[in-house]
Amino acid sequence: MRQLDFSPLYRSTVGFDRLFTMLDSLGQPDGAQTYPPYNIEKTGENAYRISVAVAGFSEDELSIEAHRNVLTIKGERKEENTQEGRELLYRGIASRAFERRFQLADHVEVEGATLKNGLLFVDLKRNIPEELKPRKIAISAAPSRAKQIEATAKAA
Repeated sequence: MRQLDFSPLYRSTVGFDRLFTMLDSLGQPDGAQTYPPYNIEKTGENAYRISVAVAGFSEDELSIEAHRNVLTIKGERKEENTQEGRELLYRGIASRAFERRFQLADHVEVEGATLKNGLLFVDLKRNIPEELKPRKIAISAAPSRAKQIEATAKAA
């Protein structure tokens, strides 16, 4: 079984810290879900893309739902109408139903999804509210408060 090391991703991504922690916990050999395979990539400073291999599924057999900080991708194949006289000898293309959940970081929103050549692409964008963004504070010179003490000379 493959062991994946997500530590380089911790350093290079913003907003997916909890996601990679969950992926680390899912990577345990006991009962780990491996279907369907997927990739997570950073496509911009605050943009991400999840690619899921869903060969054999059509758009109407897939559903994507984002609720709070959880992105759920479900796939359920409809019954195949086998033609008369045809018999399936070997099934190598998976057609089982699946549900894959991704924990999203705060302020990460789903921008859209496309299905192309058996891959489902889900584009994500991190929108940080203005009040949470770092802001630059101008430094101004303080007014001088030094008092000049004048000595008065007495005439002798």
